Amino acid sequence: MMDRVFSGMRPTGKLHLGHMAGALANWVKLQEDHECYYCVVDWHALMSDYADSSMLRDNCREILLDWLAVGLDPDKCTIFVQSHVKEHAELSLALSMVTPLGWLERNPTYKDQILNLQNKDLSTYAFLGYPVLMAADILLYKATKVPVGEDQSAHLELSREIARRFNYYFGEVFPEPQALHTSTPKIPGTDGRKMSKSYGNSLNIADEPAVLWDKLKTMMTDPARYRRTDPGDPDKCPVWDLQKFFNHDAAEMEELAHGCRTAGIGCIDCKKKLFRHVEEVMTPIQERRRRLEEHQDMLNEIVQEGAKKARSTALVTMEEVYGAVGMLR
Repeated sequence: MMDRVFSGMRPTGKLHLGHMAGALANWVKLQEDHECYYCVVDWHALMSDYADSSMLRDNCREILLDWLAVGLDPDKCTIFVQSHVKEHAELSLALSMVTPLGWLERNPTYKDQILNLQNKDLSTYAFLGYPVLMAADILLYKATKVPVGEDQSAHLELSREIARRFNYYFGEVFPEPQALHTSTPKIPGTDGRKMSKSYGNSLNIADEPAVLWDKLKTMMTDPARYRRTDPGDPDKCPVWDLQKFFNHDAAEMEELAHGCRTAGIGCIDCKKKLFRHVEEVMTPIQERRRRLEEHQDMLNEIVQEGAKKARSTALVTMEEVYGAVGMLR
């Protein structure tokens, strides 16, 4: 029996190459030999963006287009939107009955978000309780594996604790989901910081080749290479991190590294070679995305069918939950 995997993304806009390298490339591999549920978690987006939800519907479509374009296959995995499966909200309510308030208040991610997003009023019941909804997302499908980077394992611990506490009161209903550790390539933005829409430094999956090149050619490089004749260090260059993900020509990589260290090549030469590999990877992805954009009915059918498949699993879980709790059915 295949392991069951759950993962999701918040629909906050078009996805970038950091999402592709850090998560989606791995999701595409997982769908080949795991039972995968991939969810656009729109309720989670509303938790922080409730003051203006005007783009929520469009953002859901954008994220679905990006997923399908990079290779998620609805014949191999279940692709759906969170709010289309009402059992997510039902299980979140059930789990909230046993989740201590102190667990949520001590959640380090909650504290970090409050500090980092001071332009938004996040002092809401829903935002404090978002780990309960996150646990419900995973436990609803009795997922045994959740793909995360090495630095994200702590995020999953609260879901395990909530599952243990529910099982303690009502019997063994939920398995404890385990982290499926995946290597996460470092994909910096054009300014050298982490690639992020909020920083305005992202290379988007949907960007046309000309747009990608305009962004790449101005990308920050090793600060030590102030002049063309200055030697550099590839390991200190954000462009090199992109080379490591897109460029699989070992001989060329060695040549580029040597050229950088000896000032044998300039940064723009390195970027041109990088762009050739980026274009090779991204062109078929963007072509698939354009075709999907022209067939919105197909997109609707995919998520409707995905929701139907997800609900068939979710209903079984919720019947077990109601029975365990002792509710009249």
